[in-house]
Amino acid sequence: MAENLAKSLIEVKEKIRFCSVCFNLTDDDPCTICRNENRADGTICVVEGPGDQLALEEAGTFKGKYHVLHGVLSPLDGIGPEDLKIGALLSRLEREEIREIILATNPTTEGETTASFLVNLLSQKSRKLKITRIALGVPMGGDLKYMDRMTLEHALKSRIPIHP
Repeated sequence: MAENLAKSLIEVKEKIRFCSVCFNLTDDDPCTICRNENRADGTICVVEGPGDQLALEEAGTFKGKYHVLHGVLSPLDGIGPEDLKIGALLSRLEREEIREIILATNPTTEGETTASFLVNLLSQKSRKLKITRIALGVPMGGDLKYMDRMTLEHALKSRIPIHP
């Protein structure tokens, strides 16, 4: 059993790599999402890591393509823009017909910093590009009395109109 486990780990190491387009983990390059012509709608959802991409994909509502940063900006940890796949995202803007970038970084200090950095950088690159952020706030089934201040603040700022 140990030998089979060792062989499996070696096989994963040899076969799994980054997609040359979105930088998600894959055994095919480009990955199945990047190869899918039906998903080429001009929308890219930017996520921190492969786990975030997987969660969005499993939700089944997003039908565009992804870009995996492989981290977030964290000056205290010595992680700057050059340590993430930000340059590759900018290259995609030049190669692909991108109309919208959806920023889906996590609602942490580092995730918010990364999103703000990307908004500034992307808006300088293209005035026509629509830049959006995933909604943040109270989760379905959540109870307001258990929400933290930041969650409630985001929920109030991100409110949407309701039409009868």
